[in-house]
Parts: sequence; structure tokens; C-alpha cells
Amino acid sequence: MIRAEWTKFRTVRGWVAGTAVFVVVVVLLGVMFAMGSHSSCSQGAKEVPCPANPLGPGGEAVNDRFTFAHQPLSGDGSITVHLTSMTGIITYPPPNHDQIVSGLVPWAKAGVIIKQSTTQGAPYAAVALTGSHGVRMQHNFTEDIAGKPGPAPRWLRLTRAGDTITGYESADGSAWSEIGKARLAGLPETVQIGMFANSPGDLTVRQQSMGGSIVQMRFTQTSAVFDHVTLQGRTQGRTWLQQDVGVGDGRTDWEKYHRPNGLVQSGGTFTVTGTGDISPMGPEGGQSLERTLTGLLAGLIVMIVVAVLFITAEYRRGLIRTTLAAGPRRGRSLLAKALVIGAVSFAAGLVAAAVVVPVCSAILRGNQAPILPVPALTQVRLIVGTAALVAVVAVLALALGSLFRRSAAAVIVTIAVIVVPEILATASVLPMSAAQWLLRLTPAAGFAIQQTMPEYPQSTGYAAPSDGYYPLAPWAGFAVLCAYAALALGLAVHRLRRRDV
Repeated sequence: MIRAEWTKFRTVRGWVAGTAVFVVVVVLLGVMFAMGSHSSCSQGAKEVPCPANPLGPGGEAVNDRFTFAHQPLSGDGSITVHLTSMTGIITYPPPNHDQIVSGLVPWAKAGVIIKQSTTQGAPYAAVALTGSHGVRMQHNFTEDIAGKPGPAPRWLRLTRAGDTITGYESADGSAWSEIGKARLAGLPETVQIGMFANSPGDLTVRQQSMGGSIVQMRFTQTSAVFDHVTLQGRTQGRTWLQQDVGVGDGRTDWEKYHRPNGLVQSGGTFTVTGTGDISPMGPEGGQSLERTLTGLLAGLIVMIVVAVLFITAEYRRGLIRTTLAAGPRRGRSLLAKALVIGAVSFAAGLVAAAVVVPVCSAILRGNQAPILPVPALTQVRLIVGTAALVAVVAVLALALGSLFRRSAAAVIVTIAVIVVPEILATASVLPMSAAQWLLRLTPAAGFAIQQTMPEYPQSTGYAAPSDGYYPLAPWAGFAVLCAYAALALGLAVHRLRRRDV
């Protein structure tokens, strides 16, 4: 039966041509998107390539900017501090945009850190007090362990034993509790150990009355006061070095002329002032890899039409009686059709994605348009997952075609439950909550299989579907689509068995 259905498909030129058009549309629109994306920075009156984003130990793009008061540490050792106070400023907050107010943003951080070097992206482990999330132990940008809640004062400690860094906290400096451990593979003999402070931007989101939102980020700064600073281990002297990691020439006017970042030491008291963030980078770092597949929605419409016609053409011409006569078990006949259209669609989606992703990535890099790096397995999931998405959508379209037995109705309904919700959710025309519910409850949840940017709670950003963030995990969203396809196919089999053609 499968061989018979495959023979039908390959002998109808329109269906084969439609499958080829799907591949061409996805590839062509992807290449057009990549060729139209450019990026450049200015150096005076001259345009120059923008600097590359720093990469973390896992190869991900990261934010790595903070003020660091440090000393070299050779071998094992520890640092213990008493963080007595933590204050900050937020510039031009809403609604009064001409004011500067005191305050800490939720992920402002100050504490102790051990870092392989002062190079951006170098491995690190830190224990810090945050603006609103209590004490945290973080390492290598993506890992975050919660300590106890509450504001300053706090006692913080980091110890190094080989490649293992252990974080502790205490309320009184006597009774210590362990927060967690981090293993930083390949740490050199000499690392940098000390105190730090930073503060990401103040994120404000204003919802529009007609849907969508306006996202703004404002400059903030944090100052932390430390005393009872104790170092154990082999350090190279008692002089504290101050460095603004990741700043370069990127200081704002506020930093230059008002309250500069830095270290102020008075006896045994240290005041560290800093801005920036230590976290994974989000959409601000460049294009996500799935953007190269921007032509998929248009291509899906073509494949939906092909899948619907694969079943409705037989009803329209009366050939379904011949099909069922050759295979009296009606359910098996429909399942054979589903397997054939699913396999054809998977192959077409695989070819399109396998061409588009590497080719468009190369074009974007050639245009100096940054693209966020992802692990190799994530790239494989993007390409194969896109093919699986196309296949399941085609099966859903086939099932609806069998249920409605009318081409126009089946095509319209399939587009309405797959393509339309995806467009509404990602085009910033709906409020955030409505967009997320659409991508949870409709078959468009399956597009989550293409997500390459995980959402990290310690990152300051607006995780909207328009930026590539889906409310469900990749495979969970894909499972929602599969459930709809299975339900529709089951209903179609039931109707075919109970009602005459």
C-alpha cells in the first residue's frame, strides 16, 4: 500500500513540482534575508567591522563586563569578605525621564570571584549578592545556584582546590553554609581572585494599546562596600589591582564625567563601583540561527496545499473508491498516505534546512552581521527538527483534507491553526501573554523545535516570541503539534471507516 501511494505521488507532476517549489521558496527567501542583513560600526567618520562578541567556555556569546579588584593567586586558596552595603543608581527611569534615582536593578551583583584571567569570556566562578534575588553562586555564565534571600550585610567566601571552586555564605562570619561547587576544567596554576561589582541595564517594557511592546534599557551602576577582606594562599603581594573588564573605550558619558567605575580603598574598607553584566547574551548579540529559515512559513503554505491535494484529489475524481477496493482496510490506506506524505515532506524539509542554515550563516558572517553561535547538536536539532516540523504539518494537513474532503476548507483551516498563530505571536502584534498562550495551545507550538536560544533567568532581557523565545521547550512544543496531528489523523481514520465515500 505504501508503494502504491508513493507511485501515485511521484507520477503526479503537480505534487512533485509543489514539493520542489517548497524547497526553492525556503532557500530563496533565506538567502534574500541573509543578503539584506548588514552590520557595521563607526570609528570617527569611518565605518569599520563591529568587534566580535566574547565567547564563554561553552562557545556561547556572553556579556562579560564588570569592575574587578583583584590579585593573582597561585595554587589553592580562598577569599572571604564582609559585604556591608550595596547601593546603586538608575538613570532616566520612567515615567520622569529627566531624573536619576537611587536603586538596584534585580540582577545587579557584587561579591567575590575567581577568574581564569581578565580576558572577556574566560572561565570563572563567583558568589554575589544581587539586587533582588539574594545570594547566588554563578559560574561560566550559564550556571546559577540560589543561596539565601535577603539584602546586605552578608559574609561571602570562595575557595579553590585544584579545578573545584566552592562558594559559601554566612550571616555573621562564624556559621557558614555551602551554596554549591563549580568545576572549572583546565584552570591554570595562577588565576585572578578578588571582589567585583556590576549592574545590567534597567529594562522597561511598555505594552501598546493595539498589541506589541516597546522595550528600553537604561544605564545603571552599582557600588559595594567590603571590609574584613581576607586572602589565603599564595598571592603576589598586597597590592590590589583594579580593572574594568570588558569596558575598552565603551564608557558612557555618565561613567566618564559623573561617578566613574573603579576601586576606592580606605584602610581595610574597599568600595567597588561597576556597571555591565556577567551573563549569556541574548538577541542583542546578533541574529539567532533559526532566522536563516525565515522562508519556512511561506514554504509551509505550499507544502500544506500539496498534502491536502494528495487526499482530496482522489475524492474529487472518485479515485478513492479504487484505492479502497485495492486495500479494503480503510484505516491502513489512509495511514499509508500519511507515511508517504510525511516521508516526502521530511526529505524536502531536510534538504531545504541543510542548505539554508550553513549557506545563510556564511552570508551573514560575510556581511559582518553577527550570528549567535550554537553548539553542534543544537544545529543538528534545528535542521532535523525543521524537517520533522514540515513532515508533521503535512500529515496534519492530509488528515484535515480527509476529514473535510474539500481542498479549500482543509487548506484554510490548516493555515489558520499553524501559520496564522505563528505570525501573530512573532510579529509583535499581540500582548506578550496572548502570544505565549497561542504558542502553548495551538499546533504552532511545534515551531519551538527551531529555538536555539535558551532562556536564562539571570539574563536581563525581554524573552518575547518575536526574539525567538518560545514558552515551551523545543521538544515539548513539538509534542503539542504531534498530538494535534495524531488526533486529526485518528478522527480521519474513524470517519473513513464509518462513512461511505
